[in-house]
Amino acid sequence: MPYFLLTQAVRTGNLAKFNQVLDQFGEKFQADGTYTLIIRLRHNVIKTGVRMISLSYSRISLADIAQKLQLDSPEDAEFIVAKAIRDGVIEASINHEKGYVQSKEMIDIYSTREPQLAFHQRISFCLDIHNMSVKAMRFPPKSYNKDLESAEERREREQQDLEFAKEMAEDDDDSFP
Repeated sequence: MPYFLLTQAVRTGNLAKFNQVLDQFGEKFQADGTYTLIIRLRHNVIKTGVRMISLSYSRISLADIAQKLQLDSPEDAEFIVAKAIRDGVIEASINHEKGYVQSKEMIDIYSTREPQLAFHQRISFCLDIHNMSVKAMRFPPKSYNKDLESAEERREREQQDLEFAKEMAEDDDDSFP
């Protein structure tokens, strides 16, 4: 159960819940040998929180971010947001003079032709594979029986084999006294 609560805190970016779970189950995590790993997750919780805030607000002050993430100061929030922008976690800009973060407007990708072109490319690829496999399974026209002998040729060959076998049998009979 403690790992489930920890996972929920990381997924939601709730630093208060993360710290609460860490305080409550710290001894269990140490007994399991995962405490140091879990301590390193704090940064991921903060990044997730910054991402959630960025999606929720188009413009928010650094002081409000510090309050929501329960950080010590707006300067800490500024540093964390700057790192998140540099790492590509969020798309935003920081106005240092006025002390706020401005999220860049999200473009609705589905209103463009990109998804249509991507689907067209994938479908074309699948259809090409299908057509090539169907083509590879076809027999060449009438060339498969080119090497086969006709019924008359087979009868003649069998007749010759029988005559040859009779001659061999007669020769074998003659050679024994």
